[in-house]
Amino acid sequence: MLLYYAIATLHVIVCIILVLVVLLQSGKGADLAGAFGGGATQTAFGSRGPASFLSKMTTIAAVIFMVTSIGLSMISTKTESKSILETTKGQASQPVKKQSSAPPVNVPTKEQIRMQQEAAEAAKQKPEAAPTAAPAAGKETSTKPAESNAPAKK
Repeated sequence: MLLYYAIATLHVIVCIILVLVVLLQSGKGADLAGAFGGGATQTAFGSRGPASFLSKMTTIAAVIFMVTSIGLSMISTKTESKSILETTKGQASQPVKKQSSAPPVNVPTKEQIRMQQEAAEAAKQKPEAAPTAAPAAGKETSTKPAESNAPAKK
């Protein structure tokens, strides 16, 4: 565990150094000729002079950054971190106990459904035989009580 914190601290320090070294470097064509478009040279990738101290420092910091990144990755995978699937694997095999107070739902069988459908069709056919007298009586009772129940306003 102490090794992890030591590498993590070194990694943060190298990150800060790498950012600062890159920001301190001047870009290609940063001289006065580069400002007026005269920075083009005969080589494809710019002039290649001797490497400065900052460019060497950038290379060293980048290598240390990569090594510490790989080291932190390897150390973190060796710890006993498990995925969510591994931790719930044992729990999922156990049945869940339901503690609801609701009664169990009764699912009707095919025969019960068929009998209910036949009963509904038979009930539907019986009222169709005498619907002529019912609407006439319904119309009379619906219009007269509405007029008689209305309170008289004075």
